[in-house]
Amino acid sequence: MNGQASRILLRRQFLEGGRTRVSRGSERGFSCSVRRYAQQQQPGPGPERKSTQTTHFGFETVAEGVKEQRVGAVFSSVAASYDTMNDLMSLGIHRLWKDHFVRNLNPGRNPLTAPPSSTSTPPAPQGWNILDIAGGTGDIAFRLLDHASTINHDAHTTVTVADINPDMLAEGRKRALSSPYARTSRLSFVEANAESLTTIPSSSIDLYTVAFGIRNFTHKDAALREAYRVLKPGGVFACLEFSKVNSPLFDAVYKRWSFAAIPLIGQLVAGDRDSYQYLVESIERFPSQTEFRDMIKVAGFLVPGKGWEDLTGGIAAIHKGVKPM
Repeated sequence: MNGQASRILLRRQFLEGGRTRVSRGSERGFSCSVRRYAQQQQPGPGPERKSTQTTHFGFETVAEGVKEQRVGAVFSSVAASYDTMNDLMSLGIHRLWKDHFVRNLNPGRNPLTAPPSSTSTPPAPQGWNILDIAGGTGDIAFRLLDHASTINHDAHTTVTVADINPDMLAEGRKRALSSPYARTSRLSFVEANAESLTTIPSSSIDLYTVAFGIRNFTHKDAALREAYRVLKPGGVFACLEFSKVNSPLFDAVYKRWSFAAIPLIGQLVAGDRDSYQYLVESIERFPSQTEFRDMIKVAGFLVPGKGWEDLTGGIAAIHKGVKPM
């Protein structure tokens, strides 16, 4: 199968598939992390730049540059306890959601089932080139590579983990040492801003994933445009993110848990109430399923079906978009 035919098949798979439903401590404080992260991000000598643009940081309105520093500080603070954070935010179900997310994407090219290449066309590339954005700890990347290797018998698919936060990347590199992909060319980590992926060539990526990260971006529309740019025609954008609960009763219970219990538990477990307070507020401020679906369309993507799949009553949702051929 040639490269164009492979991308057409990949596009058809995502437009027609994906209907399965899922039914089911650090001592560093936030304020210290804010100061440390701000020092790391200090610009060099040059003319002072002032931004009058504002955005939200949880329920606060702040300057755009301030948000980037404060979000960075949050994730520097929780990097070592990232799984604990997600357990608290999702009542422990995030592991099932991530497993379903990856199974649904079915990464990798299976050499046992791929049609033979025509003698008149060049062979299709071996494996997928995957970009996992805001994936610093490697949680999604390891799953993607495991699935490609064990399910699709693909030893060539590669994943680049990109994250703006060096502490999250350090945690991912540390975890990678105990994985089968340590010191191999199949897994790499790079510090990068999702809103300006200057090191990623245009039309070079087969699959772009972002899990529980995009709600923290200052300019989500810019990140979506960059996703569109770096994907090959027929390539897939896939996002797993906290979303809007679709049952009023369940929503009331979940919000009570989120706002009353999670910051308190964050204080007790990680010694960091403020970071966990921001995280629950960031979920509340994230666009609804319909609004985010429309943002994906505006970026140029085709969306399959209604555009998203709710998980556990809408606590989270999977969104997909396909870059037209």
